[in-house]
Amino acid sequence: MRHAAVAFVVAAHEDTGEACFWLTRRAAKLRRHGGQFALPGGRIDDGETAIEAALRELSEEMGVSLGVGDVLGALDDFETRSGFHITPFVMWADGSTKLAPDPNEVARVFQIPLGDLENPEIPKLVASETPGRHIMSAPIATLGHEIYAPTAALMFQFREVGLHGRATRVAHFDQPVFARK
Repeated sequence: MRHAAVAFVVAAHEDTGEACFWLTRRAAKLRRHGGQFALPGGRIDDGETAIEAALRELSEEMGVSLGVGDVLGALDDFETRSGFHITPFVMWADGSTKLAPDPNEVARVFQIPLGDLENPEIPKLVASETPGRHIMSAPIATLGHEIYAPTAALMFQFREVGLHGRATRVAHFDQPVFARK
């Protein structure tokens, strides 16, 4: 497994001021997971901690420099079928934060209202080819699209733990075949 870290950034929406989180659509030309929806993040470099990697990737992808003091906590690690061991961190970006995504890595940034996570259809589960596992997705109204695990699993865990205080594990959720590339 290659170790990676992602940033689940909670912020005020640039236009409306309502609480949201940032989700990217990865640039289509990227070698791994091109065109997929994802949280900002990437591989942990040699000699780097997971939190350092999440902050560095956030800066590289989104043009946003946050510090360790902006980290609110961590969600559960998630091992993907594409060979990554992801460590997710929840972060806060204040209202003065301006997004400046790198077009080489990010096709588009979405500011998803936290209310979208309250959809009663989340989590949406369908049987996997692996007995006892289910492919998990999350229909997101702002996008008019479903997001799949691992990103959907982390979004669901944030909702359950961060918004509702309910201890919830998500490592058992599976990914669709297209997300394994």
